[in-house]
Amino acid sequence: MEKKMLSERHAMIIFEGMIKLKQGIVVFLNGTSSSGKTSISTELLKQNKISFKHLSIDDFLLRLLRDYFDFINTECSSTESADREEVQVSNDIIINPLVSLFFSTIKFMSAKGINIVVDTVNDNDERLNACLELLIDHPVLFVGVTCSKEELTRREDLRGDRQSGLAISQYDQVYCFDEYDIELNTEALRPDECANLILDFIRSNREYSAFKKINKKSVGVS
Repeated sequence: MEKKMLSERHAMIIFEGMIKLKQGIVVFLNGTSSSGKTSISTELLKQNKISFKHLSIDDFLLRLLRDYFDFINTECSSTESADREEVQVSNDIIINPLVSLFFSTIKFMSAKGINIVVDTVNDNDERLNACLELLIDHPVLFVGVTCSKEELTRREDLRGDRQSGLAISQYDQVYCFDEYDIELNTEALRPDECANLILDFIRSNREYSAFKKINKKSVGVS
C-alpha cells in the first residue's frame, strides 16, 4: 500500500513537471504609451520561428466591455461628485478587478502552452502586485521598452490618438524597475531588431530571472 502511494506521488510529480515544461513563454513588454511596445509585438507575430499570441490591455477591455462601458456611462453618471473622484471610484471598483482578469487570462494561456506577447502599462502598484502574484511561477521574459521623454512627446504628437503628455505622466511609475531580462531602446533599434533580440534571448535558453527578482521587492500599494 505504501509503495503504491509512493508510486502515485512519483507519477504526480512527473505529471506536474510535464505541465510546467509545457507552459507558454510570456514576453512582458514594460514601457509607457508610445514607447514602441505594439510595433515590437507586431514584428514578433510576423516571424515564423516561434509562435506568439498578442494580448493588449486596450484590446482586451474593448472586446470585453464595449457595451458595458456604454451602460455605465449612461446609467451611472453623476454630476454631484468631482471628475477626479469618479475616476478613482471607477478604478477601484471596476477597472482594477478587470486588469486582474487580464493577468489571469495571461496565466491561463501560458498554462495552456501558448506563447504570449503582453502589451500593457504598469502605472499602478495594486495592479502590478496582482500581476506578480499570478505570473510568478510562469516563464516571464521581462523586457524594458524605452526611449527618451522628448521622443515620447514627438510620437504622441505624430499619432494624434493619445492625450498629450500621457506617456510622460506614466514615465516614473512605469520605469521604476532596475531589473530586466532585456532592455530595448526603440530610438536606437527598429522594431524588427528588437524582436530579433527577444528571439535570440529565448533561443539561448538563458534563465528568465528579472520578474522573480521584482517579486522579492516590497512593492507598495497606492
